[in-house]
Amino acid sequence: MSDQKKKISPAAIVLMLFAILGIPFLPLLISWQWDWWEAWVYAIVFILGFAVSRLLAARRHPDLLSERAHYMHQTDAKAWDKKLSPMVGLGSGFIPLVAGLDALFSWSASFSLHVKILALVIILVGFALGSYALIENRFFSGMVRIQVERGHRVVSGGPYRWVRHPGYAGSLLAYLASPIWLDSWWALLPAIIITILLFIRTYLEDKTLQDELDGYREYASKVRFRLIPGIW
Repeated sequence: MSDQKKKISPAAIVLMLFAILGIPFLPLLISWQWDWWEAWVYAIVFILGFAVSRLLAARRHPDLLSERAHYMHQTDAKAWDKKLSPMVGLGSGFIPLVAGLDALFSWSASFSLHVKILALVIILVGFALGSYALIENRFFSGMVRIQVERGHRVVSGGPYRWVRHPGYAGSLLAYLASPIWLDSWWALLPAIIITILLFIRTYLEDKTLQDELDGYREYASKVRFRLIPGIW
């Protein structure tokens, strides 16, 4: 446990706290509309989803959180992912940021309650799928690399039976549904940009695994779809 703690730098802790506590509350902090119940639900779902998934993942794979906390300092990470990973991670914060600005300046008309409830269900499914992937996969690093020192191998159980990158699939659902839940047409713009980056990252990661991870090509021949069942 002490070795694991040493690997988590103060900068990583500060960044993590900002991502967990700051970003989910951006719609409320920017709009200053403290009676905006959808924004409260969004923040609570985000924070609880993060906390519960990490707790369950740490219980099953004690070394996983250390790997994820230290991912920006991995020297063997792919050069392209050193750019893409932060872009996707930080870029996702633009969804609640733009939604907050939208609410402040009243740019968008509201969605109907039925549509927003559907969006919330999709967000919850996205969080559940991403959490399931994290808990199932001991090698769910924040940066694409072949984790030789951790005995990297193919994971084919749990949600990996359905698509090859269920963590990204879950993120995709949450990204695209969040603007609707937060009543912001404009927040769909960063969501779409992040979706494009996510598809690029999925393609490059899948190619890396097929080229460099033993057994992954055989797994890919059985689980045909990378991100969206029946489509891609």
